[in-house]
Amino acid sequence: MSETVTRAERPKPFLFPQFCKACGRCVEACSHGAITMGTEIDPRTGLTPVVIDLEKCNGCGLCFEACPEPFGLMPKPDKDFDPGVVDPETLFGAKASTAQMPVGTPDVELPLPHTEPMVLKGTHASAVGALLAGCRHFFGYPITPSTEGAELLAKLLPGLGGTFVQAVSEVAAVNMMYGAGGAGRRTMTFTSSPGFSLMLEGISYMIGAEVPAVFVNIMRGGPGLGNIAPEQADIKLVCRGLGHGNTHAIVLAPASPQEMLDLTMLAFDLAFRYRNPVVIVGDGYLGQITGKVQLPDAMVKPGIPEWAVFGDANHRGNLINSIRLSEAELEMHNVFLNEKYDRMREAEQRSDAFLCDDAEWIVIAANTPARMAKGAVEDLRRQGIKAGLFRPVTLWPFPIDALASFVPHAKGFVVVEAGSGQLEDEVRLAMSHAGLALPHMAHVRRSGGVLPSKKEIIDRILELEEVTHGHGVL
Repeated sequence: MSETVTRAERPKPFLFPQFCKACGRCVEACSHGAITMGTEIDPRTGLTPVVIDLEKCNGCGLCFEACPEPFGLMPKPDKDFDPGVVDPETLFGAKASTAQMPVGTPDVELPLPHTEPMVLKGTHASAVGALLAGCRHFFGYPITPSTEGAELLAKLLPGLGGTFVQAVSEVAAVNMMYGAGGAGRRTMTFTSSPGFSLMLEGISYMIGAEVPAVFVNIMRGGPGLGNIAPEQADIKLVCRGLGHGNTHAIVLAPASPQEMLDLTMLAFDLAFRYRNPVVIVGDGYLGQITGKVQLPDAMVKPGIPEWAVFGDANHRGNLINSIRLSEAELEMHNVFLNEKYDRMREAEQRSDAFLCDDAEWIVIAANTPARMAKGAVEDLRRQGIKAGLFRPVTLWPFPIDALASFVPHAKGFVVVEAGSGQLEDEVRLAMSHAGLALPHMAHVRRSGGVLPSKKEIIDRILELEEVTHGHGVL
């Protein structure tokens, strides 16, 4: 005779409200009307979990099968059962490793013989800088006007034991960088404005997981597909919009092929110093022009950081992770990131000043427009007008400490940019955060791939000078 399970012995449903998504499948499955849609919001989820009337329940178990959540409706668990949120770092416990602590190997600086200067395109100079910085892993997708840098690395990396992957998209490329960077490898990409936009989610993940990498964004005209001409309209993106969440990265703005090389080498150093992506922004013109470039006297043979998920016994216990499911832990992580950003702001402001010590009109410009601005300043000085050029080399953090020293004797700032005011916004924001009174702010702006000219800058300052001479104030 087979054993029969009575209604009293059948397990009745138990609900963890925080795991109920209020999908209603259990309501439909219950033929006795024992489960109804709830009306009270669970503050942990913002949803309304179902309500169970156990007096009406006959223990048929159909609701268990209908519920898609593993810890939604289930038989009442043992008293020690805990379905609480578990973060990946603790999910599987400590990882077995023959090493008591992660062990890294240091970078080694190798001397280079002296060479004569080379004449290189801006993107080529950056590619050479990456190789000298120890980068052997490139992932990217071709996009004008940055593709030549990738093409050069495609030719050179295989012969250096490196890896070049043309990904199926920018989205794929950034996630490949995440993997290589997480293994402690020096990795980079070349892209341009629309392609950089596609990488933002991955960049946010990398910032959250503290994965270093270098992104070279050769900015072009927008919005949308725009054109392939030079612009500086990604400044707000790289300074204020690096993906969702609390994200920042050091942003370097070269103004010559020589700086494309030098700042690319610096970018890798900063990326690994802070365990954070670093962005290099150049306009389309800078990416394509050629210039004299002197190679450094040393190159880097990179080691393996102690934090890397490298796959060997010395790094077996490491984990790269941007997921923190507990609100308290995620808040603590954001506090940690903010402290790191503060260290960057304190230590990594970089700028170049030309004739600013006594300047009454300070021209602020970066990338190629800074070259036009420098010529304008020289011409204005010959006319007896005290003009100077302040060039931010880091757009984030903005070098406000250096700019502040020139404010007291300045009649005004003239912000020159190939864009619609994004650089000026960074100047104003930095001044505000520093508690500095703004002098008169003027600007010279072009967009759509048109660069400001030297004549436009000179004419604007002559106009401002005439107003101050005529009326004493602006």
